[in-house]
Amino acid sequence: MATAAPPSTSASPPEIRLVTGQGRTRVVASGVWLVHSMGVLGVLDRLARDLPAMARNPGAVDWDLSGVTKLDHFGAQYFWKLWGKCRPEHLVLGPHHDEFFDRLYHFGDVRLPDPERLRFAWVYALGQGMINFGIHGVAFLRMVGQLVIDLGRLVRNPAKGPWLEVSANIFHGGAQAMGITALVGFLIGIVLSYLSAQQLRMFGADIYIVNILGMSIIRELGPVLAAILVAGRSGSSITAQLGVMRVTEELDAMLVMGIPHGFRLILPRVLALGIVMPLLVLWTSAMALLGGMVAANISLGMSFGFFIEQMPGAVSLPNLWLGVGKGVAFGMLIALTACHFGLRIEPNTRSLGQGTTASVVTAITMVILADAVFAILFKNVGV
Repeated sequence: MATAAPPSTSASPPEIRLVTGQGRTRVVASGVWLVHSMGVLGVLDRLARDLPAMARNPGAVDWDLSGVTKLDHFGAQYFWKLWGKCRPEHLVLGPHHDEFFDRLYHFGDVRLPDPERLRFAWVYALGQGMINFGIHGVAFLRMVGQLVIDLGRLVRNPAKGPWLEVSANIFHGGAQAMGITALVGFLIGIVLSYLSAQQLRMFGADIYIVNILGMSIIRELGPVLAAILVAGRSGSSITAQLGVMRVTEELDAMLVMGIPHGFRLILPRVLALGIVMPLLVLWTSAMALLGGMVAANISLGMSFGFFIEQMPGAVSLPNLWLGVGKGVAFGMLIALTACHFGLRIEPNTRSLGQGTTASVVTAITMVILADAVFAILFKNVGV
């Protein structure tokens, strides 16, 4: 069966002619002034060349559009801009063309109202921020209370605990994160060792590089570095998972079936990161120390055996336990923050992106604040 061919735009393309006589200049337009006709490459440029500057003054010329066979809003808009957005005094239009220009006259200059400017807008913003902070704080405390109740339920009946979910989160949040934490830790160790070696060489105190690397990595840098990486990797993943469950209404289906969110979604993730974070802290610290040893051997000529031999005397055991304890606290804090923002996501994709971003930023901020609290509370430990 034959199909109709598309309308040809070359049969009657848009044309403009200048006709002079009796002391007046008349602009005569003809052809098809439709969007698919004027959209042909070069048509608008050719029309602009064919129309001299004197014809652009609507009061100095007469306009005859009676020869225009077809006209749409795009073509009418072209003439309307030539006329300076007002109808010329001498104008001849074809049938049914007047309605296009009437619509442009009534609605062409419609502007949106200017937004109302509030006085003392910073006061409103500060108040709204405090309200949002209070709302998030109350919801976070409520979630922590529910977590304590779920932990009591798990202790009373451990056989019915969500152990499959816990093991799955340990694998995804711990085992799969070993590569990136090892790489970043190794590189940070190299950088820190090189910078320290340059300063220590000036004072002939090369041996103290073991003390600097050991204390800074095991006590502070290792836990914080691992927590930031886990917050950006696993924290965002947890928030996105819960957010997608909100978008696909899986969370509502769980409530309908009587499955509590806290026991099946929050508790496994908090337990998993609480278990895996201390191990990642030890792993990251070991890789950072390895990088420091390599850099110390290259820059200072310090052997690996001497470095390992001096490490126990430079860093006491309480510092190691402090770093491990930080890992437990940081892991549970990251999981709680990620779950909090994940459960507050609205069922739309924009909220999913905003919630994930807010979760990562808040988790990293909470980790740094918690590390500052640890530094103040345990300032005399391991010194």
